[in-house]
Amino acid sequence: MKILLDPQIFYQQTYGGISRYYTEVFSVLSKKKGVEVILPIYNSDNAYLKETDLPAKNKSLHLLYKVLSFFRISTRSLRKRKSDQLLETKFQENDYDVVVPTYYNPYFLEKINGKPFVLTVYDMIHELLPEYFIDDEFRVVERKALLLDKATKIIAVSHNTKKDIVKVYPHINPDKIVVVYHGTSIKIDSGIRVDLPENYVLYVGARPNYKNFKFLVRSVEPLLKKDSSLMLIAAGGGKFDDEEIAFLKGLGVEKQVVQKRFEENELGHFYKNAKCFVFPSLYEGFGIPVVESMACGCPIILSKHGSLPEIAGDAGIYFDSESENDLKEKIEELINNPEMRAGYAKKGLEHVKKYDWNDAAEQCLQVYKDAAKAN
Repeated sequence: MKILLDPQIFYQQTYGGISRYYTEVFSVLSKKKGVEVILPIYNSDNAYLKETDLPAKNKSLHLLYKVLSFFRISTRSLRKRKSDQLLETKFQENDYDVVVPTYYNPYFLEKINGKPFVLTVYDMIHELLPEYFIDDEFRVVERKALLLDKATKIIAVSHNTKKDIVKVYPHINPDKIVVVYHGTSIKIDSGIRVDLPENYVLYVGARPNYKNFKFLVRSVEPLLKKDSSLMLIAAGGGKFDDEEIAFLKGLGVEKQVVQKRFEENELGHFYKNAKCFVFPSLYEGFGIPVVESMACGCPIILSKHGSLPEIAGDAGIYFDSESENDLKEKIEELINNPEMRAGYAKKGLEHVKKYDWNDAAEQCLQVYKDAAKAN
């Protein structure tokens, strides 16, 4: 079976859950007998893709990129142009069984000559919380609706996401939507050391409005002021901007709420050493940090929205997302109760066994085969 993997997400993300999903699944599939993965991209800045053999190989181009990079000459536009030429060649050759778009740009529809394609839907947040996406440069709602209609098969990353698809677009046949959970590949590298405080609560990832980061800060503020050794670490998501800095200073917690960047092999230590991980998001289609936290033995406190209860199950501690005090009390209880922390860490380590990238890849492959047969 030949699968043409459209590369659009790898131009959009250096880090991110969507590009990680495709990298993990197709790294497994590329090693399977009888499966050929065609990824028409030469070299990439994507952190996950760099660690794989998935990008197309061209020794002369690779040497050229290295020489130009040595002289600090940007190769980004050149790489994109050459990769686009390769992608166009693959479309013209028409030698593949199924197309897998990695995001919602529908440009490929006029190029695939009626070949089947399988769309993965990661969440329905743009449709359900449109107030947070007024300036949507990718036109996600419009483009996703078009692709949902035309897709041969649809993969949803959780049952909640499938439910939301059918809720928003009731004309979509639920039978063509297959639920495939993500896996987790996070590891704790014992060979590295990470500079972390002894006593901290952890938040991971981007901090846009619906992620509810400020709600978390306001909730934990009394605990920070009560205990000067306690920190709130925001791992990743970029440096605090001016508005965030002003917000933290206004609460008087700017010295105890810190942002830290991390390398991929360091993230496991952030989870492992935290008193707890808090995921206050108002909506998630899956929530990769949830399974990462469980895999590292870190107890989780999270909201009841979207797919989060489905993914965390009884390994999660849930708070009322309309009550800052409720979240504060849940965090305080966990910080002050080592036995409770150990109990939830154990539950998480057991629960996370159901999330495996090899299983996800096998299930995705079956969907791709079904799509090819349906065509």
